[in-house]
Amino acid sequence: MSKRIIQTELAPAAIGPYSQAIRIGDFLYTSGQIALDPKSGKFLSGEIKEETEQTLRNISAILQADGLELENVIKTTVYLSDLNDFVQMNKIYEKYFSKNKPARACVQVAALPKGAKIEIDAIASCSS
Repeated sequence: MSKRIIQTELAPAAIGPYSQAIRIGDFLYTSGQIALDPKSGKFLSGEIKEETEQTLRNISAILQADGLELENVIKTTVYLSDLNDFVQMNKIYEKYFSKNKPARACVQVAALPKGAKIEIDAIASCSS
């Protein structure tokens, strides 16, 4: 099975030695996304709601680069620097995953890149 690197200018460039996503077989695996603006590359530090919105827009852009949508996502992992942000994050998350809710894990971590409040990675199914 061959793997294909997924890259788009509509999502932030990788800030390390990794790809935005990898497609292998019928699955696409995104790298963790934070609230980076894809045009400027700057981190959009703010409230958890704003960071969650930008993070999910970045994931959506990566999926679209491979012809997929958020509805194709089957699993996410949400990393929060403060689990007290869970309720506010969940309100935004639910707007993006209102129809086909993927499986999800959510954990609190000690720190995230750029001082982010949230990071999310996703696994999507590429089969119909």
